[in-house]
Amino acid sequence: MFAVAVGWHVYAITHDPLALGIVGLSEFVPFVCLVLVGGYTADHLDRRKILLVTWTIDMLGLGSVCALTWAQVNRVWPIYLAIGVFGTTRAFWAPALQATVPNLVPIEEFPHAVAVNSTLFQTAVIVGPALGGVLFLLGPEVVFGVCAAMFLLILIVGSGLPPQRAIRSNTAGQTSSRFLDGLRYVMHQRVVLGVISLDLFAVLFGGATALLPIYASDVLHIGPVGLGLLRTAPGAGAALTAGLLTLRPINRHAGLAMFGGVALFGISTLVFGASHIFVVSLLALFVLGCGDMLSVYIRGILVQLRTPDSIRGRVSAISSMFIGASNELGEFESGVTARWFGAVRAVLLGGVMTLTVVATWMGLFPELRKLDRLR
Repeated sequence: MFAVAVGWHVYAITHDPLALGIVGLSEFVPFVCLVLVGGYTADHLDRRKILLVTWTIDMLGLGSVCALTWAQVNRVWPIYLAIGVFGTTRAFWAPALQATVPNLVPIEEFPHAVAVNSTLFQTAVIVGPALGGVLFLLGPEVVFGVCAAMFLLILIVGSGLPPQRAIRSNTAGQTSSRFLDGLRYVMHQRVVLGVISLDLFAVLFGGATALLPIYASDVLHIGPVGLGLLRTAPGAGAALTAGLLTLRPINRHAGLAMFGGVALFGISTLVFGASHIFVVSLLALFVLGCGDMLSVYIRGILVQLRTPDSIRGRVSAISSMFIGASNELGEFESGVTARWFGAVRAVLLGGVMTLTVVATWMGLFPELRKLDRLR
């Protein structure tokens, strides 16, 4: 809901594609500067407390945006500031949350847990944008207020988690050395490095979601409700794929399946970029979500199960930093290329670059291409 409201509200105020790119940059800069600290913190403090503190700050930030918008302060800087706060808190809660999940279920059930968790998340991704588009008709302040209330619900649910402290290892070393253990682990585990970096570069160039407000307003002419449906389509595809993976997890040819998912993401981006028909655009985004979910599922299992719990927070921080770079920095890249070449050409270029990355990574990481079983 927040993504729909922010995108439409910022573009309505500025009518500038670059302003949409700055939305992603506002979150990425504080996130990438602090995420390694967040990973180190997740391995040394109670992860549950980290989650509750950071989510409280997010709730207060959303409440502030709601109040300013209600007061008709039609400026984009409060939104950029609030998103910067979200980037700061996400640098701490993302590693803590990712490191917590493997400890909540038996390890042999973890692939199923990833699929179920993804299904629930994508259900929210489906409902949220559509609901955000409808509520936006009542005013952006209504959407921001509902989002703040949702964070209050998150706090209530999160308070029921058991305390989560990392299982300490006996590895000796200086604090600075331990601080960089996650980075060293990723650099020496080529499968983990290949999985994380593939997502970084594929989505960095191929992400079209930042430009959806432009497509809804200037290309497809469908308004905020249509924007909500565009935002919903990838989540619908991802939810369907996650549900299928819950019933039939991937047991063989995991590497090729992951590359196939990213390639499908790139092809769907090309179709969406070239389309001027609303139904075709929706279908392209739906298939895009299917491909993205397949690669996310495999990446999540590989990274978590191949990482010791004592450094899982720090490795999760590295993974989150790469994902953040691909999403938020990708949004900025999309905004810049849209200003230079136009929105349609920017999306088409992104699709071509994604397919180029897939071909390149299949050559650079043959062990990942040949990977058979996830466990």
